[in-house]
Amino acid sequence: MAHMASSEAQSGGLTATEHRLANGLRVVLSEDHLTPVAAICLWYDVGSRHEVAGRTGLAHLFEHLMFQGSAQVPGNGHFELVQGAGGSLNGTTSFERTNYFETMPAHQVELALWLEADRMGSLLTALDLESLDNQRDVVKNERRQRYDNVPYGTAFERLTAMAFPEGHPYHHTPIGSMADLDAASLEDARQFFRTYYAPNNAVLAVVGDIDPEQTLRWIEKYFGSIPAHDGKPTPRDGSLPELVGEELREVIHEDVPSRALMAAYRLPHDGTREADAADLALTVLGGGESSRLHNRLVRHDRTAVGAGFGLLRLAGAPSLGWLDVKASSGAEVADIEAAVDEELARFAEQGPTPEEMERAQAQLEREWLDRLATVGGRADELCRYAVLFGDPQLALTAVQRVLEVTPEEVRAVAAARLRPDNRAVLIYEPTGREGAPEGPEGPTVGPVEEDGEEAR
Repeated sequence: MAHMASSEAQSGGLTATEHRLANGLRVVLSEDHLTPVAAICLWYDVGSRHEVAGRTGLAHLFEHLMFQGSAQVPGNGHFELVQGAGGSLNGTTSFERTNYFETMPAHQVELALWLEADRMGSLLTALDLESLDNQRDVVKNERRQRYDNVPYGTAFERLTAMAFPEGHPYHHTPIGSMADLDAASLEDARQFFRTYYAPNNAVLAVVGDIDPEQTLRWIEKYFGSIPAHDGKPTPRDGSLPELVGEELREVIHEDVPSRALMAAYRLPHDGTREADAADLALTVLGGGESSRLHNRLVRHDRTAVGAGFGLLRLAGAPSLGWLDVKASSGAEVADIEAAVDEELARFAEQGPTPEEMERAQAQLEREWLDRLATVGGRADELCRYAVLFGDPQLALTAVQRVLEVTPEEVRAVAAARLRPDNRAVLIYEPTGREGAPEGPEGPTVGPVEEDGEEAR
């Protein structure tokens, strides 16, 4: 095992060391003895952006297949062994990666490592048509439950397709289409595994109450013999012009609880200072009940019951600023849209106040601290920065970069990007009797990782 430049970046006492196996598996360890638990997180550098036309949804489908048994762990054994040992587990798929994770009692770390290595090295031994058909039906039902049969359920899919043009690798969402899911063959699944589920296309993070030297020995023991694979194709280019160049608009007539205005703005790539500035701008404008849009639309105008503006960070394509406003009963979307544009224009001219800037930075700092406070959250962040930006140490210093952004940078990115000619707009008009939205703000619609929590 090669020990890569293991410079220990520190943030609030947190450290991380990096290592690499001979087969290319990158390993990140972060020792923390506060509680007797540890998190094991494995990120594969494959998501829906790696899929080809006619086979959308394959990355997400394969995430399900990874829980269907491997050479030494048949059927539902992965779940049974982890939960029987007192642990928890799951997996998620996004545009840019697929991850698998367990949180275990500290003395059960070896079990989780063995399980992850067994399916990385031997899943094809157990993969058959019965498993594929079973999980194909599960994913199709998930699509019905989360997209097709819920109010506003297809909004994210529609806006993504509008914001990223036909043929762009981010044009489709991870859930995929029903037709493509039906078309996926057993050989498609096998080839997908051979191409992307290799140690040199993965990052493994282990965080928590661990002995780093013993953990490395286990990792070498279980993962070291898995062969690398060099057949991964280069991902398609996801770059686009900074501006859409026109406003794209679609009106949907559906049986939804209330009128709604949603929009996606093209914003800077994740990992840049401009993306951090955009995150701060959207936090001031729509990040909670103290934000400008909530104060204007919900409290002052009373034309909306909820107004949010958040950032979907993307590294391989422009990020998206996601606007979601649910109208009050009787309110007109045109009035809401005019008020939104007025607030955006004012912000582009004046920028954030000192109080707004301080509050937004504190909010993003708290979210960062919350992610790193748990062993699972920290493991996920270390994997994220390793896979997307090549350096897991950046996870431990991310908040410092947000705190260094100036109010003028926040104003400038808003002026340059939060414009009518740089957005895709989706308007919902109810077809049935317009009733009160569900809860105080109606159903929340936004970027969601398949099988996981709402995306950052």
